[in-house]
Amino acid sequence: MKAIIVCTSVSHGNTKRVAEVIGEVLGARVVAPEEVDPAGLADYDLVGFGSGIFNGSFHVGLREFVKGLPVGQQRKAFVFATSGFPEFPFRPFTRPLVRLLGQKGFEVVDTFSCRALDTLAPFKLVGGVRKGRPNAADLADARAFAENLRTRIGAAS
Repeated sequence: MKAIIVCTSVSHGNTKRVAEVIGEVLGARVVAPEEVDPAGLADYDLVGFGSGIFNGSFHVGLREFVKGLPVGQQRKAFVFATSGFPEFPFRPFTRPLVRLLGQKGFEVVDTFSCRALDTLAPFKLVGGVRKGRPNAADLADARAFAENLRTRIGAAS
């Protein structure tokens, strides 16, 4: 199985840390959206898309990258995020990106999220929330997520 992870990590490097753990397990290169040719994604069996969550949404750079992808990808994908807060059932932050990827032809096989330092105002005034996150347990969860993906997708390749 050949995999790549497209990741936007801008605030504290938290999402990149999670992406690197997942990438290590999957043998996947971690790239920023501007570092990969969208047409080149056709060379991969599995594509990961991740960023921190900003005001309840994935980073605009990642969203714009996905919007610019050609339709008909026919690839498996996964989505991951870091966020100061969990997904709220009445407004899940993964759903819009999963839906958009589906419109492009990706089959989103799983999602992952974990808590991370959030210094978006007004939290910046108190030094942020979720200090010390992602922690060792969060990264172990990311590793387990990736191992599960590798087992499920690798067996199907």
